[in-house]
Amino acid sequence: MIDYDTALQRLLAQARRLPAELSALAQAAERILAADLISPIALPSFDHAAMDGYALSAGEALAAGTEHAVRGSQAAGDAARGSLGGAWEIMTGARLPDGLDAVIAVERAELIEARPDGTPLRIRLREPLAAGRNVRLTGSDVAAGEAVLGAGTRIECAHLMLLAALGVAQVAVVRRPRIAIICTGKELQADLAQALRPGQIYNSNGPYLTAALAALGAHVLSCDTVDDSAVTYGAALRRAIDADADLVISTGAVSMGRYDFVPDTLRQFNAELLFHKVAIRPGRPLLAARLDHGPLVVALPGTPMAVVAGLRFFVTPLLRAMTGQGGEPPLRAILDSPQQPKAGLRHFLRATLHQDAEGQWHAAVPSQQQPYRIQPFAQADAWVVLGEDAGDCAAGTRVEVVGLECGRSLSTGNAHQAQAGWRGSP
Repeated sequence: MIDYDTALQRLLAQARRLPAELSALAQAAERILAADLISPIALPSFDHAAMDGYALSAGEALAAGTEHAVRGSQAAGDAARGSLGGAWEIMTGARLPDGLDAVIAVERAELIEARPDGTPLRIRLREPLAAGRNVRLTGSDVAAGEAVLGAGTRIECAHLMLLAALGVAQVAVVRRPRIAIICTGKELQADLAQALRPGQIYNSNGPYLTAALAALGAHVLSCDTVDDSAVTYGAALRRAIDADADLVISTGAVSMGRYDFVPDTLRQFNAELLFHKVAIRPGRPLLAARLDHGPLVVALPGTPMAVVAGLRFFVTPLLRAMTGQGGEPPLRAILDSPQQPKAGLRHFLRATLHQDAEGQWHAAVPSQQQPYRIQPFAQADAWVVLGEDAGDCAAGTRVEVVGLECGRSLSTGNAHQAQAGWRGSP
């Protein structure tokens, strides 16, 4: 049995960076950028008015009370024009005529002469006007050639707005990891519409892994449910290899019982065993291997919370490495109740976060931490991580906290606020 850090390092050492592919911007949400994105244009791409008013040349500053003839009108979308001197009526977003550098708001200018149709002919300034006033300058948001997003960035909705404004029609993204899931156990009923026979349980690991992996940006090739035999497991493994999976995740049959056939089956596939059994709770029997000229295999124990912890603390870092995202920032919160973790094991405890009156974040760890219990997981929003040498942790101890799932660093509920508002040192 090895410690968590060593096991994770061995697994990440096997991570192969996935290739890039092009994606239309409309389909790029939640994808991972494969390369730095350089702005092809300046944003704004021309000097334009920040509000309705009159554009003028104010290089030497214009005094209140000065009068100016209005030479023309410029609306948003109009082509560039020479100024011809004087003032120009201008609308919000319209390009400034050449040679003009300031805009006086329409309510800050007095119209003193107009044509019968209302077109302005002469105005008087109600206040002084300096160059640059009410003008959005070329490149003031993004300069042409500027690196706007780095490789490994997950493309969010705000990024889509920025890229669309820059005229980026397609982006290079990392190919989605191809993952096959194999759930083992003759007791598993995969069809949730069917009634359970005596001794059966519904397969909850399969739907969870399918959804969680999709949320991580993976392409789930298949989710097979097989019985307790090396033959059916081996057949499912062969199908995953033939489907060109990057990773196979299996649940169950990985401990030391008579029906725990996964280690022997992997040896028959000439797999290189990376580790088997890790000093963690839950999920100690976890195994990882590399198939000869094939995918990585992460074999998780079948107990629900062992599956969840294995996904969060092994598979998630692996997928981040494969897609070039890097690690997640460490965060801390104050423990609300004492914990007595077993020495030599790294403990992953389901928890909920809340904020006190002083803005400090606290982690409440329920007593129901047994690995078969699913409801506390559904009610949690974070993990508390206690290291192998944590010792007894009194209430008030600052502890490491990690987002519940999906590898987005405290991405949901109170946990999202903790990431933004935690005031203690990491």
